[in-house]
Amino acid sequence: QVQLVESGGGLVQAGGSLRLSCAASGRTFSNYVMGWFRQAPGKERKFVATIKRSGDGTLYADSVKGRITISRDNAKNTVYLQMDNLKPEDTAVYYCAASTYSTLYTTDRWYAYWGQGTQVTVSS
Repeated sequence: QVQLVESGGGLVQAGGSLRLSCAASGRTFSNYVMGWFRQAPGKERKFVATIKRSGDGTLYADSVKGRITISRDNAKNTVYLQMDNLKPEDTAVYYCAASTYSTLYTTDRWYAYWGQGTQVTVSS
């Protein structure tokens, strides 16, 4: 089992940047594919990005391509989400998640472990 704790959320103006971090503890971090999802008020949780165990492969939602970058540091047991050129529609609670599968899945049912979430608010 792995425990996940997100940080780095906050309030930012449109066009600004934030970097989210997700620190993992417990089992070997490099054994997990890691993902980021987000949930806006009144909406279902949606996929944002995912990264392979070794960090040599990524997948992004179309809505964030070119603006958001996922990365990981297995030595620090941490996955990051660099978000640039933020838009008001990026406002949501952001969750990191860990999957025991090697495939880069974009649906949340394939991720067994979840953090508590961190709020990102983008003002216009």
